[in-house]
Amino acid sequence: MFTKISLIVLVAFAAMQFSVFAENTEKKPSRRPDIHFVPTPHEVVEVMLRLADVKEDDLVYDLGCGDGRIVIAAAKKVGCKAIGYDIDPKMVEKSIENVKKNNLEHLVTIEEADVFELDLSEASVITLYLLPELNVRLIPQLEQLAPGSRIVSHDFGMAGVQPDVTARVRRENGGHSNVYLWTTPLNKID
Repeated sequence: MFTKISLIVLVAFAAMQFSVFAENTEKKPSRRPDIHFVPTPHEVVEVMLRLADVKEDDLVYDLGCGDGRIVIAAAKKVGCKAIGYDIDPKMVEKSIENVKKNNLEHLVTIEEADVFELDLSEASVITLYLLPELNVRLIPQLEQLAPGSRIVSHDFGMAGVQPDVTARVRRENGGHSNVYLWTTPLNKID
């Protein structure tokens, strides 16, 4: 039969075990992210969406969505559906919070995923702020997009693929960014 002290000790032990369990099960990326999050400046996001000519009937995928700013901006600007993908559970959490703050849950979805394992074929617009070698690694997936789909990248091109348009954006901090646009089928360079 339990005494009051035994019950208190048992409850304290169970609480300690749950705390240790919670620490050990903290969500970690399925693999180490290829890059760390660097936010795309808002003025660059605006140019990316304008260059890709995002419309209400588009489905925008942001690969490596970070804090969700691009998918949120797309949904706010034109009312399109958008999905942000990130491998880092902390960034996914942050993106979901930002979607909720903007009351866009009906248009924007955030998912934890490895972008190199995604089927991108449903998207009509893909946005990127990944390193050049990661953009190149995505080419086989990007080639599965329907003709006329748009891919827009902040700062980094895609070796072996000629962009349709390159725009230079003056940022508020005085710096510059390049924005690249490709339309499918991709114009590969020999």
